[in-house]
Amino acid sequence: QVHVVESGGGLVQPGGSLRLSCAASGIFFRVTDMGWYRQAPGKQRELVADITSGGMTNYADSVKGRFTISRDNAKNSVYLQMNSLKSEDTAVYYCNLSYFRVPYWGQGTQVTVSS
Repeated sequence: QVHVVESGGGLVQPGGSLRLSCAASGIFFRVTDMGWYRQAPGKQRELVADITSGGMTNYADSVKGRFTISRDNAKNSVYLQMNSLKSEDTAVYYCNLSYFRVPYWGQGTQVTVSS
């Protein structure tokens, strides 16, 4: 059974940093591409960043230069380091993977950027 669990969200002031973590189980992690998405109130869910099994990364234009996605295959985990946070980064952040063409999502973690 596949499980995806995010952690690390919270309240942070503009300009601050947060690191999100996502732990996956029930999969052969090292061959699985992973991604972070977010959904703000009243908006559609959007891709923030993803990382292939080989370590290639891709970012939304809105977060390039501020966010970094990484993975640790030994820990079956993927991370999202978020720096220089802005109010518009406020959203629920979701970890995503596709395993045998079936998408799996975590429960999400709230990130609120506010003074």
